[in-house]
Amino acid sequence: MLKLLKIELFKIFKRPRTYIAFGAIAAIVFLIQVALKFDGKSYVDLLMSNLSGSFEFSDDFKGKLLNGYLICFVILNTLLIQMPLLVALIAGDSIAGEANMGTLRLSLTKPVSRTEYMLVKFAASVVYTLALLVWMAVLALFGSMLLFGTNDLVVLRSEGIEQMKSFDVLWRYFAAFGYAAVALTTVSALAFLLSVFAENSIGPIIATMSIVIVFTILSEMNIPIYDTTVKPYLFTSHMVAWKGFFSYVKADAEGTTINGSIENLPAVLKSLGILVAYIILFFSTAVWVFRKKDILT
Repeated sequence: MLKLLKIELFKIFKRPRTYIAFGAIAAIVFLIQVALKFDGKSYVDLLMSNLSGSFEFSDDFKGKLLNGYLICFVILNTLLIQMPLLVALIAGDSIAGEANMGTLRLSLTKPVSRTEYMLVKFAASVVYTLALLVWMAVLALFGSMLLFGTNDLVVLRSEGIEQMKSFDVLWRYFAAFGYAAVALTTVSALAFLLSVFAENSIGPIIATMSIVIVFTILSEMNIPIYDTTVKPYLFTSHMVAWKGFFSYVKADAEGTTINGSIENLPAVLKSLGILVAYIILFFSTAVWVFRKKDILT
């Protein structure tokens, strides 16, 4: 199976369109970094404008606020919304692309079962997803740290601000990127499942993005009837739980923080478990459908 996986990865990365996603990520990260490098003070003033009536911030504090950790946080909030489309471009083409080119029947003449074939195809999609995330991490996190330096990370909340010491931030980003990998793999598994039903990759890609957009809108709606009936069961409601790694436990009423803590870790782990369950559901359904698929017609 390892040999088959290498072949699938070669097929993915030899296509020029594969690198469109890497180029798009690089362009967005670069544009954000350049904008904040030359006009970061205005951005910080905008962030602080809602809190200026309750808190007074010195220029020195504002200067320290604009560092590589904050830049990466801004980029994550921006890019992880668009990443599902980039992931669906490959996963949605996994089976449908083979059917469209007429190579699916030939591929299944190899001495491997359909289940093994699906495992290899999905594994290749996951590797592509991880490659995208690593690329983004290198540019957004380490690139921003190089350009802007590091300092304490200040995260704005509706009720105020949370300031994390610089030594307590890097591991949170590693955890956030790890969580994002699971979240994007869920989208990849959905696109992979839809790819089994199609003979053209455009259909699964568009269908995946339509589902993600509709579910995201429902997840963001503040309507009571959806809060208890729909939102808890949408995978998009749990894809943003990576932000939980940037909230710490307060030790007392004065707001003293516990370094290395996560305020609501059980909720983050629950969301992670739900995403894993969705991945298993989507992939197992795809395998079940594909095993019964008539490839002769």
